[in-house]
Formats: sequence, C-alpha cells, structure tokens
Amino acid sequence: MAHGTLTHLIDASTAGQVTLDFPDNRLMIELCGEFDKNLAKVEQQLAVQIIRRGNQIEIFGEPEARTIAGKVLEALYNRLENGKSVEFGDVDRELRMTSAPELAKLADDQLEMFSGGNVEIKTRRKSVEPRTDAQKAYVHSLMNNELAFGIGPAGTGKTYLAVAVAVTKFISGEVDRIILSRPAVEAGEKLGYLPGDMKDKVDPYMQPLYDALNDFLPGKTLAKLIEEKRIEIAPLAFMRGRTLANAFVVLDEAQNATAMQMKMFLTRLGEGSRMVITGDRSQVDLPRGVVSGLTEAERLLKSVSGISFNYFTAKDVVRHPLVAAIIEAYDEDGRKAMIKRFEKRDAE
Repeated sequence: MAHGTLTHLIDASTAGQVTLDFPDNRLMIELCGEFDKNLAKVEQQLAVQIIRRGNQIEIFGEPEARTIAGKVLEALYNRLENGKSVEFGDVDRELRMTSAPELAKLADDQLEMFSGGNVEIKTRRKSVEPRTDAQKAYVHSLMNNELAFGIGPAGTGKTYLAVAVAVTKFISGEVDRIILSRPAVEAGEKLGYLPGDMKDKVDPYMQPLYDALNDFLPGKTLAKLIEEKRIEIAPLAFMRGRTLANAFVVLDEAQNATAMQMKMFLTRLGEGSRMVITGDRSQVDLPRGVVSGLTEAERLLKSVSGISFNYFTAKDVVRHPLVAAIIEAYDEDGRKAMIKRFEKRDAE
C-alpha cells in the first residue's frame, strides 16, 4: 500500500461495521482532532460509535449512518493529504454535504461566488448577479465584514443578496447556522386576534424570508434544515437572551425595530458569526414618536471600524420598472413636502 493512500475496508464478516485504514499517523492525528473532537462530532451528528485502533477507525451503527460517517472521514483525510487543514467547520460542512447530496450538488455546481472574479450567485432556479455598482459593493461588504448594513428602498435586492451570501457561507462550512429575523410589527391587526397558534400568527411576517430561501435550496433540504434548526426564521422578539455564535444572521425590515430592540439584536453577535441588517427608512411602521432602531444604529455606528454601510436608491431597483418610477415619485413628493416645511418655518 502506497504511503498516504487511504484504504476503505468494509468487513463483511463483522455485521454493522465499517473499517477505515489510515496509513499516515500524523494525518490520522489531525483527522481525529484534539481529544478526538472531530470523531465525537461525527458520532453525535450521525448517532454512530467510532472506535480508534492504531491506524484504523471502526464505525458501528445503522447501515446508512455508518456509510455516511465513513465517507465523511474519507473526505476529511483526503483534504489533509492535499495539504489543507481540518477545522471544526470543515467537519460540519462534510457532514452536511454527505448527508444531503443535493446540497453538495448545489455547492459544487450552483453556487459560485466570485469564481474567477465573477460576481455571480447561481440558484437552482436562476442566476443572480448583482447588476448595479451599489449591489456589487454590497455583496463585497457581506463577504468581507462581520457586520454590514444595507439601507435603501424596496426591490433593490438587499434581503435577497444577503440570503444568497448566507447560504453560500453555510454550504462552504464557514458558519454552522443561518438565522433570519424580522420585527413582527402589527399593521392594523392585533396578533392576538389572528387565527392559529403563535407560528401561524407570525409566519406571514416571515414569508419573504421563506421565499428567498426557496430560491436557493431545494424544498426537502430546506425543510430538513429548518427541522434540525440549522436554519431558523423567527421574529426579532425571539432573539432576546441568545448568543448567536458561528451563524450568519440577517435582520430584515430593521426600520421597524425599536432602538432597544436594535441594541439587543446587535449585541447577540457571537464568535464566528456574521450579521447583516437591512431596512428601508421610508417604510417605518412603528407608532408615531417611536425612534427607529435602524436610524439610531446608523447614527451611532457610522464611524465604527469593521462595520460597513451600503446605500441603495431607485436606480438599484431590480423589480418591475414601474417600482423604480413609483419610488422616485414618492421621493420627489417627500422632497417637496420638506421644502414647504422649511419655507413655512422661515416665513414664521
């Protein structure tokens, strides 16, 4: 057997067992991780038992689970043979890829972010490419900053691109979870009066986030990830008291967060996490006199290093062309109203 070559043995005489033979002791140690933490991760995730005997690893458990575990360890060992390291996130990524082949295909064939310098995200339905300079700058900020703000009118791709980058980071193993949130602001109807349980009451507020995810992940895969809480979609109020580590977190419609809620949310940022805040200052549904958390955060954090602010205008709208015209008409009316207020004040 050549040095550095992995031999995968399935011992037919030993029921319920998969045996892996690793020839390189040094790589074997790196594969297992400190205190065998990588093996423990595989055991916990797949409900298998892994026993290490010298240069061999024996895997016991249900047939499908032990086969997946074997493939995961093979992939990680091959990674080490190619001179790459194996971090905890790499173990998590291989578990996801091997457990869900459709996710692996998505990662290999359908999600190419900045491949060859090309700013493009390919979804299972269509290619998504930032079309304007503002959108390209925004995607660049999302990829390179731990905390980023996207501020501008509806239809400019703020949330959609944020979800696209979140899925990219998740599939690549850079984060363990995706958490999408929105303020559940009541607009004319009290939540308590709406039919159904709490999930039924808040899901309509979250629907745009489900819609974005459905463009990037196959339905069955998305349902499984939500069930496993690898992807969470929850109202902003549910974020209180949590520390969001190793996650890509998106707060949508942030203009409807109060100043207190915004501070609470921003301080949830944990180790290894990234956070994106999106909002439209012209669509505040908060009660009169309540300060928007987005406006206050922009004022307080504008000069903080490591936080990016990206702004969009009607020129960046990617929906129906009439949407841009509608936004411009409202903006012009707002400018005229402001001029009148100043003229009236000066006259007084």
